[in-house]
Amino acid sequence: MVRRFSPVVAPLFVPATRPERFLKAAQSGADAIIIDLEDAVAAAEKEEARARLAAFDLATLPVPVYVRTNASNTQWFVDDLDAIARMAVAGIVLPKTETEDDLRDVAERSGEALPVIGLIETAVGVNGLPQLGQASNLAQMAFGSIDFALDIGARHQRDSLLLARSALVLHARAARLPAPLDGVTVAISDAGALAADCDHAAALGFGGKLAIHPSQIEAIRTAFRPSAEEVAWARKVLSAEADAAGAAVKLDGAMIDAPVAERARRILARAT
Repeated sequence: MVRRFSPVVAPLFVPATRPERFLKAAQSGADAIIIDLEDAVAAAEKEEARARLAAFDLATLPVPVYVRTNASNTQWFVDDLDAIARMAVAGIVLPKTETEDDLRDVAERSGEALPVIGLIETAVGVNGLPQLGQASNLAQMAFGSIDFALDIGARHQRDSLLLARSALVLHARAARLPAPLDGVTVAISDAGALAADCDHAAALGFGGKLAIHPSQIEAIRTAFRPSAEEVAWARKVLSAEADAAGAAVKLDGAMIDAPVAERARRILARAT
């Protein structure tokens, strides 16, 4: 059985080569940190980064810790999993997740059924979403938009990536998985770009967003948290539904029926 998993909203990446930053990242307001053995670590530093991570007592950190391994087709993957099996982690982030075999390898090598956040970064991964959703250790999905755009030869623009983003949301729901995480916004100093990216992702049905800098955390958490107006509307809808004893009822000129009431319940659930 897969270990218990709580969906994440605003996880923050931190390089495995910088253990002195682990605690600061964990205290940033992020609801989880992702210690990175992949993109943030040069090939010549992979073994040292893994050793430094293994020497750190992750149990002392105040938020769940995930480790992003190297991809399954790299020379470092098996050693990453062997090391992680001895660490106090909440799960792993698997880059270039494409097939059920990728997830099966993690389950077989991790020593226990660690939850996996599958990072979808390729056309093969998007095409395989219906099968990936059947894997018992896939706990949540995330979109690697930059790598995906590179893989398909597209510009990193919203219209170019709309199909892939919508596919993640659709197949996550079909597989009864939590809403996926959107990819990073690389413009660390551009608050407007981050807010716009968050709003776009939330409108499509994403449940959160990957962060690469502590300054991004609050904006992400705010964007994926219901507004005060939404919460007030939801409470008003459910109050009207209760008064109507389950029958359709008119509220502020609009009909309140079962789907509308369910939306109100989901808003309040996200607000807690």
